[in-house]
Amino acid sequence: MFNGGGRPGEKQDKSKNFGAAIRRLFVELKGAKILAIIAILCAAGGSVLTIVAPGQLANLVNEINKGLAPGVEINFDIVWSIIGIITLLYGCSALLELAEGLIMAQVSNGFARDLRRRISKKINRLPLKYFDHNQTGDILSRVTNDVDTVAQSLDNSLSTLVSEAALMIGVVIMMFITNWTMALVAVGASLIGFVGMGFVLGKSQKYFNMRQKELGKLNAHIEEIYSGLNVVKAYNGKAESDRKFDTLNKRVYIANQRSQFLSGIMHPVMAFVGNFGYVAVCVTGAMLTMNNAISFGIIVAFISYVRLFTSPLSRIAQSMSSLQSAAAASERVFEFIDEKELADQSSIKTKVDKSAIRGDIEFDHVKFGYDDNKTIIKDFSAKAKAGQKIAIVGPTGAGKTTMVNLLMKFYDIKSGDIRIDGTSINDMTREDVHSLFTMVLQDTWMFAGTVRDNIVYNRHNVSDKEVMNICKTVGLEHFIKTLPNGLSSDISENDSISAGQKQLITIARGMVEDAPFLILDEATSNVDTRTEELVQKAMDKLMEGRTSFIIAHRLSTIKNADLILVMNEGNIVETGSHNELMKKNGFYAELYNSQFAL
Repeated sequence: MFNGGGRPGEKQDKSKNFGAAIRRLFVELKGAKILAIIAILCAAGGSVLTIVAPGQLANLVNEINKGLAPGVEINFDIVWSIIGIITLLYGCSALLELAEGLIMAQVSNGFARDLRRRISKKINRLPLKYFDHNQTGDILSRVTNDVDTVAQSLDNSLSTLVSEAALMIGVVIMMFITNWTMALVAVGASLIGFVGMGFVLGKSQKYFNMRQKELGKLNAHIEEIYSGLNVVKAYNGKAESDRKFDTLNKRVYIANQRSQFLSGIMHPVMAFVGNFGYVAVCVTGAMLTMNNAISFGIIVAFISYVRLFTSPLSRIAQSMSSLQSAAAASERVFEFIDEKELADQSSIKTKVDKSAIRGDIEFDHVKFGYDDNKTIIKDFSAKAKAGQKIAIVGPTGAGKTTMVNLLMKFYDIKSGDIRIDGTSINDMTREDVHSLFTMVLQDTWMFAGTVRDNIVYNRHNVSDKEVMNICKTVGLEHFIKTLPNGLSSDISENDSISAGQKQLITIARGMVEDAPFLILDEATSNVDTRTEELVQKAMDKLMEGRTSFIIAHRLSTIKNADLILVMNEGNIVETGSHNELMKKNGFYAELYNSQFAL
């Protein structure tokens, strides 16, 4: 599946992507850019000081060499002076490199924090359609693995790449100033490294991109299996899930192996170049010394220069590998950040007063489809008067939950209109529309916190007495009393709480919210018959004075609804009360009677 080839033009595209990703990273640094530049300057300054030291070392060797001649004494004042200069140079270089490390650690971690903050805000501005088309595990991988990869790569490579490039250029200049013949030998021997590094970079980038993508797919599969582990075990799906895991894991392994192998080649290539440079410099230097063209100190200086010249090559190669990982990860992060957001609402000036809402809702020839080429809601029209209990029923896929999503403005309708008290929801902000509704869904959601926190979620100034009264109403009082700390007991989605108890907590959460409209989407589907009767009574009390929309498959729970809308294939096929619809002996009667068929 992973071959060395690819589609025509793929190599060029990857190269462009790499360059574009690095440029985008530098642009996205924003406020941290100044600190990054300071860190780079510190690293470059340390490199410059390191370059100067070999020249002083050559002077020291020459001075000592003079002292070895008969009748000549060593001038220790000059020797100690040179030693002091060398010590000062290396000491200042170390301090600058330390400053560079501290600053880049702050820059990289601050950048990662900023990315996570932006991603967190971005999630709330993305339409539900994005989450319908992307796996949760892949999104989580972008937020965690990819952001961490970008931060670590910046910390390890950005300043290193610049400082080592400065060091390498400075060393070349110093070598030619010292002796151009030996400089040509040293640089010529090192050109092999440049050629090898360029070849490896061109081959390995696509595998770094592949690794991040396949890692996202693997995380998506793990999240999917772990969240549905009970179903996997119940249906003996372990072998199938393991097979898929092994396949995805192997893809990650292959991509990671090839990217690391190709980038790992750089180190031995650079080691060979360094050793070859030492040999070339020593041989050439020996020949020049024999001809009295240079002094012995020049050879010592060039040995240091060769080390300073080849070491940057090796570190630049490692930095480029790290930047390749950063480029691949940043592409996925910025792809998420650049996703199309919900429509801008800055032009909407209408302010909704929740206390002044009467409760009338009108659906006026609503049409909608999740995809442009497929219409789900074909022509939906209905009116709900204030305080009415409206039930929406129909077979699976009829469009019941879709209508609720449109009413909550989770999706924008294609044509038609939905009006609340005569005002189109297009003239209201999404936040204002959401504030008018209390939703109790079939799928429960618990977060890590106390029972009280889960019930009063996003509400303030709610007393424990009010919470306990609501819990008593929905039948949670006994459950809370069995907990060690009552309302202050910690719970989470993973705790051993029954589905019915979770649903009751969700219903209690809905009762705390004081909103003029109520939506119940299969709210009693996870509770037993006895609890359902208790919850139904609580719901009747909750629905007093509120316009309520009830989606139910168990039609016995909506017999007392004021109006029942029967949907099929995106259209309303029947309307009326339970008794009226049963008398018609039509589609609704067939649905209702099918519940009792053997």
